[in-house]
Amino acid sequence: MSKIKIGQIGTGHGHAKGKMEVLRTLPDFEVVGVVEPDEHLRQRAQREKAYQGLRWMSEQQLLNTPGLQAVAVETRVADLLDVAERALAADLHIHLDKPAGTSLKQFERLLDTAARKHRLVQMGYMYRYNPAFVMLRKWLADGWLGEPFEVHAVMSKVVSPSKRQRFAIFSGGMMFELGCHLIDLVVGMFGVPDSIRPFVRHVAADDDKLNDNMLAVFEYPRLLASVKSSALEVEGFARRHFVVCGTEGTCHIQPLDRPAVRVVFDRDRGPYRKHRHATIEVGDYPRYVADLRDMARIIRGEKDPDYSYAHDLAVQEAVLRASAMPLDA
Repeated sequence: MSKIKIGQIGTGHGHAKGKMEVLRTLPDFEVVGVVEPDEHLRQRAQREKAYQGLRWMSEQQLLNTPGLQAVAVETRVADLLDVAERALAADLHIHLDKPAGTSLKQFERLLDTAARKHRLVQMGYMYRYNPAFVMLRKWLADGWLGEPFEVHAVMSKVVSPSKRQRFAIFSGGMMFELGCHLIDLVVGMFGVPDSIRPFVRHVAADDDKLNDNMLAVFEYPRLLASVKSSALEVEGFARRHFVVCGTEGTCHIQPLDRPAVRVVFDRDRGPYRKHRHATIEVGDYPRYVADLRDMARIIRGEKDPDYSYAHDLAVQEAVLRASAMPLDA
């Protein structure tokens, strides 16, 4: 089976290097080149092993490459949508990293164009194919947790001063930067909420304007979901978690990377005994691999996307609302 020709535009996103490492490892893809117009970012990337031996080119050179089928858009967040629109104008499939910019109207236009052209826009939400969440979604679909009534999700870390300045560009702060991953999961499992209440705080001594302690409450008819993200939590990676409580069981995933799943049910469910906590150690689960493999299958026409354009638009609207950012930018 012939490899899918793909290129990467941008190295400024926090996921850019990891995506390139996976793209070069997977047998599905042939990386034809990488684009980075910012000289500082290009020189930094060229020192990384992930980019060694690749061809560096202009955006136009990449988009005009014969046989090119897809691009991974890995620019700084402020540039994601503009670059994605130019790639889509060249009739390419797109892997678009998160969050999907600040303009909901522009993102909707991008998705409308992609739908008209029958092109994939795959969002870079890295927990969609994580085995822990695959298990949780199945238990929810099978009704093993009963009626969900509570979700508690946290994704935090300590952010360095230089990155604080970069994140402070957006008033949504850490909810916009990190909390968006959790929002994708909440909306994916429970749909569009009736309302979203954001709570915005800057608590660090640094006067950098980063909203570094963020909370949003998602209200559903029978469910309340709290999503929390901060830039201050010591060993925040270890405490990143996602908890769903239902009337017939509770599932607790912690941490989110290299996850462990702790579950308990009020009755026997499959291999799980009533009122006995079970812990499933997922172990070392590499980011991006399953996502990009799925992208290859979709491009080859072997399957339909698991996530619709409508879902991704709903997620982005929820991200902006939870971040207390305007929808009409």
